Amino acid sequence: MEITYLLNSGFLIRDDRTLLVFDDFEDPEKVVDKIVDEGNFDNLYIFVSHAHFDHFGTHIRAYAKQTTKYIFSYDLKHTKRIKIFPQDNIILMKRYSDWQDDIIKVQSFDSTDVGVSFFVEFNDKKIFHAGDFNWWHWENDTIENQEMMEKIFKKQLKRMAGMETDVAFFPVDGRLGNSQEIGAKAFLHKIKVKYFVAMHRVGYPQWKPSENFFGKHEKIPTWAPIKSGEKIIIND
Repeated sequence: MEITYLLNSGFLIRDDRTLLVFDDFEDPEKVVDKIVDEGNFDNLYIFVSHAHFDHFGTHIRAYAKQTTKYIFSYDLKHTKRIKIFPQDNIILMKRYSDWQDDIIKVQSFDSTDVGVSFFVEFNDKKIFHAGDFNWWHWENDTIENQEMMEKIFKKQLKRMAGMETDVAFFPVDGRLGNSQEIGAKAFLHKIKVKYFVAMHRVGYPQWKPSENFFGKHEKIPTWAPIKSGEKIIIND
């Protein structure tokens, strides 16, 4: 399974002849352009977790002819931008909904911000893309808001208990300062993950897990890309 970083929370995943694209709002290295032009694939699924500008770019309309399905969060239906897409090729997913075809199976979860997160199964692989699901602990926020966010995050995480995934894409946002890891640490405490990818870090130095990031839990490989076009290959 080959994973290429686009920008922010944007990634391209290739496994055999199936491509998944997540939250491609901007692609400075034209990664998706190049692979679509090559045409060396059978299926292309494009996911958008929510309508925020740093997750949803309308340039993905250019791949309409090659796209098997656009799988969008339900909140995109309230935007004018969605009207430029072929409506019969869009799957709008509400929170806690399921969709599948002969190639992939998709389950959505709620976010702690806007939209949904995605759990995708295909080719005997499992992928979790958090979108903006995170424990958003802003250090300058009110105590009441911090406590409410903690409650919302933990309630959602409880619904994910028992999930196992090969790769998890999860925010480790530098804007949160000393609290940037708390959501990821709590997530890994509840969810069995084989490979962890940090995202939502544009403009910040490369992240490396802190000394106590894994705590008593087993250490797993991590990746925190910073330049568009970086890629890794994960073997079975």
